[in-house]
Parts: sequence; C-alpha cells; structure tokens
Amino acid sequence: MNNFNYFRITKSKKIRFLKIFKKKGTYIVFLHGFMSDLEGKKPKSFLNFSKRKKLGFLALEYSGHGKSSGKFTDGNISKWSRETSSLIKKVVKKNNIILIGSSMGSWIAINQILKFKEQIKGFMGIGSAPEFLENLMWKKFSNKIKKEIKKKGIINLKHGDYEYPITYQLIKDGRNNKVLNKKIYQNLKVVLIHGAKDSSVPVNYSKRILKIFKTSEKKLLIIKNGDHSLSSPKWLKILERELSFIVN
Repeated sequence: MNNFNYFRITKSKKIRFLKIFKKKGTYIVFLHGFMSDLEGKKPKSFLNFSKRKKLGFLALEYSGHGKSSGKFTDGNISKWSRETSSLIKKVVKKNNIILIGSSMGSWIAINQILKFKEQIKGFMGIGSAPEFLENLMWKKFSNKIKKEIKKKGIINLKHGDYEYPITYQLIKDGRNNKVLNKKIYQNLKVVLIHGAKDSSVPVNYSKRILKIFKTSEKKLLIIKNGDHSLSSPKWLKILERELSFIVN
C-alpha cells in the first residue's frame, strides 16, 4: 500500500500513517484494533473507497503498532487516543470527519467524538470493543493471574493463535477511559456492524454503544456467520455499503 507518511511526535518517536489529502471536504478516519496495523484488508478497502468518492482519508498505526515507534507495552488507551487526536489536527484540520473504528478502534473513535464534537458527521463501528480491558480481560482473569500482573506489571495472555503482552498500567488506564456511560447528543449517522460469530467481542458491545448516541440516526447490523475481523470480500462489500449510507 502506498501513501505512507511518518508524523514525528518527538525527535525519536514517529507514527506511521496513510492519507489522501483534501484541502476541503469530508475525511474518512480509520482506527485499527488492538495489536493490529495498516497492512490488513480493511484499511486498503476504505482507502480505495475514499479515492472513488473523492474524500480525504486518514489512518494511523498507534505507537507500538505496525511500523510506528515505541514499545507496545508502553502504550494505553489515553496515549493512543492522544496520538490519534494529534494526527487529526495535523492532517484533517477543521474538515468534517467520518470515523471508522475496528474493535479497540471504536473505543478510540468515541474518544475522538467527545473531543472533536461538531466536526464529526458519522461513525461506523466494526466488532466494537470499548472497555474490553476491564470487562473481557480483567474481570475474567483468575485471582492467580491478577496477582501475577500486579506483582510483575505484565502477563503474556494467549488468545487463539496470538499472544498479547498485557500490562497492569494498560488495565488501569482503561478504567480512566470509560465511554459506555457517556451521553452524546450530536446528530450523527451511526452504524454498528458486528459478526454473529465474533468469538472475541460479544454483539452486546455494539448494542451498548448505540445507547450512548441519544439523538443520532443509528442502526445495528449483525452479520450472520460474520467473525470479529469482517475482512473477507463479501463482508468488505457490506462495510462499504454501510459507509456509503453514512457518507451520502
């Protein structure tokens, strides 16, 4: 995928991002999931969608992800949300924004909605996982694991074919980023899409997000046989169809 750029946070730290620059007009801003990057099918699909629709586009890899600087274990929701806000200010500036959040990306997207307010015109969540650190990890940990992470500051958690280094500071920071208790009164178009066979995040999370948006035009689409990623060609077509609904 071309169009990659780097944004320097400090002299030694840089964030990799992908953009289509438009001086004026709406931007699609894609936010990837936990331990993911921009090499997948969804960023490419949304980049091509933006080209076809003549929209601006921004997607970034948070610190510790993909080709961005930093250690994954130094990151947390606050830090990744701040990095996202910085890139939006640099690239999108004062233009309108349609956010797409994939898994953890939806959590970071909601933080952007709360920050940029009137600039946000729409939001699409895919397998959304706000507050997953507490509800899908910490609350399900055994007392033994909880003691270990408090003592060592980190555990390596196996999930499927992957191993995730989970730090105690990450868990604690998640508690300072609660969003499911918020009330948002903006007139947005909101679409939450969730695979019925998502083995990572229950569909209930998307239902709970819808309740945040009090005055938005909103809908929940549950994809039969859909997984957590929703990256196959047939599911990408559905994502693009729903994004067209938000854009138009």
